[in-house]
Amino acid sequence: MANRLAEETSPYLLQHAENPVDWYPWGEEALSRAHSEDLPILLSIGYSACHWCHVMERESFEDADTAAFMNANFVCIKVDREERPDLDAIYMEAVQAFTGQGGWPMTVFLDPDGVPFYGGTYFPPDTSRGMPSFRMVMEGVLDAYRDKRDEIRQRAATTVGRLQALAGIEPSGVPGAADLDGAMRTLLSRADPVNGGFGSAPKFPPASSLELIMSREQRRNEPGLEHVERTLDAMLAGGIYDQLGGGFARYSVDSAWQVPHFEKMLYDNGLLARAYLHGFQVLGHARYRRVCEETLDWLLREMRGPEGGFYSAYDADSEGEEGRFYVWRPAEIRAVLAADAAGPAATGGRADADAVLAYYGVTEAGNFEGKNILHLADGAAAARPPGIDAARAALLGARAERVPPGLDDKRLCSWNALAIAALAEAGAVLGRDDYLDAAATCAEFVLRDMRDPETGHLLRTYKDGRAHLNAYLEDHAFMVEALLVLYESGFDQRWFVAARELAETMIERFGDPKKGGFFTTSADHESLIARRKEVGDHPIPAGQSSAALGLMRLSAISGERAFADRALGVIALFGEPATTHPDSFAHLLRALDFHLARTREVALVGGDLATLEGVVRGAFRPNVVLAGGPAGATEPPLLDARTEIGGEPAAYVCEGFTCNLPVTDPAALERELADFV
Repeated sequence: MANRLAEETSPYLLQHAENPVDWYPWGEEALSRAHSEDLPILLSIGYSACHWCHVMERESFEDADTAAFMNANFVCIKVDREERPDLDAIYMEAVQAFTGQGGWPMTVFLDPDGVPFYGGTYFPPDTSRGMPSFRMVMEGVLDAYRDKRDEIRQRAATTVGRLQALAGIEPSGVPGAADLDGAMRTLLSRADPVNGGFGSAPKFPPASSLELIMSREQRRNEPGLEHVERTLDAMLAGGIYDQLGGGFARYSVDSAWQVPHFEKMLYDNGLLARAYLHGFQVLGHARYRRVCEETLDWLLREMRGPEGGFYSAYDADSEGEEGRFYVWRPAEIRAVLAADAAGPAATGGRADADAVLAYYGVTEAGNFEGKNILHLADGAAAARPPGIDAARAALLGARAERVPPGLDDKRLCSWNALAIAALAEAGAVLGRDDYLDAAATCAEFVLRDMRDPETGHLLRTYKDGRAHLNAYLEDHAFMVEALLVLYESGFDQRWFVAARELAETMIERFGDPKKGGFFTTSADHESLIARRKEVGDHPIPAGQSSAALGLMRLSAISGERAFADRALGVIALFGEPATTHPDSFAHLLRALDFHLARTREVALVGGDLATLEGVVRGAFRPNVVLAGGPAGATEPPLLDARTEIGGEPAAYVCEGFTCNLPVTDPAALERELADFV
């Protein structure tokens, strides 16, 4: 018999709809019952692609005796962390304070007011692993709730105060150029000089940090680009990259990027596709273009819904086994290639099996539980064997016959925004109209179908024709950034107009007019125990940081100083911790760099702008904003009163809306932009 989760749209919640646990979704019904019956709340937070979430479900939530104990003693609430990042952030901070660590599945025990008093992550069903069993933990919590209520009540105010602390932080001023230089030295001092990335295992792809380094170091000709190259090469050669299908796994369990945690998330791949695109522009390696395109091709092939939105994730597990879908034995590869060679539609020019095995580092011993995670054995720069693309296609076709990992097919607003930005920029730079079309279609979907029909406000999640849940700061901020990229990629002014309108809405509903910065939740969001200002740009930019960079760029292209002032409010609030901990604030530091650098505004005016566009797009120019359109266009304001010159398309290169004389010659435009990449 299904529980209350059967009416939800989240694939993660639906996975638990047949549990014998009497799960509630987060909401007034569950909280009211906790109050009326004076029961503690057992809050379980996870996500559909989480391996250990599945383990705890099998061991505990599907066990009738465990479920009966939970139902008798707790109000049990299940939350998808991807749909409700506000709840996840609040209770993750509490668990980290209680235990010194965090992760998913997250199990938190709350009083009826929603204040946490104990929590942890995965709890096993017995004590065989040297940990207290889940039943023991629950019994201990019940004892404390019964016998130590006064102590729990007294601690509640302190707990809530700690969870609200970031919202009360005072501005410390906007850092200067010397502070940013120091932050860059600190960031690079933490780099892994052997395997790339930062720190040791487990390793998450550091997309924001790589983007920051490329934004600054290419202008200054400093050695940080060596680390970018080392990291991009190590990731594309490792098992964290799907060598057959394209796309990256969420993280590597080792320091060399060889053994992934196999789940594949939309957000990683949107961010990394752009990082490899920019790496291609900055360093010139064709292999980076290939990885960018393979990743975006995977998005279009496997992650795109019929309406044009993008799904959230693929699971780590298939057939109950982590990584089963992706690993190979040598005999399996030989059999696939032999059958392909003998088939009636055999692919000509396919590499032989020995060359394929050697290229992908496949051995009888294997590198993962007796099987092989494919990787580039001789490194990213090694020559690709003749015929490897045909062999790769044959193996990919054979893999498609396997039982695939579970798909989380909800569409999240912010993650779709990351896909829009990646597709739009890659489409413009690489001349891929299919990417541009996909970006525009996705943007149309979000702005049309992921809105509240009464208020017009953005909504967080969409599945099976239903959108719901208030959108968060990151949804608005990521969309502002994405819509600006989409505008710059094709000069359709509706995207600029939508970006400006959404930015104004973001300021109105999320802005803090007293201390600056933005709250994670809107002013009309449901009341929680804390209204917070989230920070931290790893592995995904914080909404706070994205708002700062998006508003900076919007100000530069619109000429509206108020947008930049709002961005500076964010930087003044978090600039000091950002320069001290640059690996955690890399996207915010990009906004600071944009503010401190000499930004150029480029207006292209005329009919056929392709040649002049090509000049601007021929390099990675993070501190250039671009507008284009016919003579007489007034949106964006950067185009206002611009004309062609002698009947030819013209480029106006401006700084602070003060422009040089227009040029029509591509070489002259290149010279004007040479110092402003």
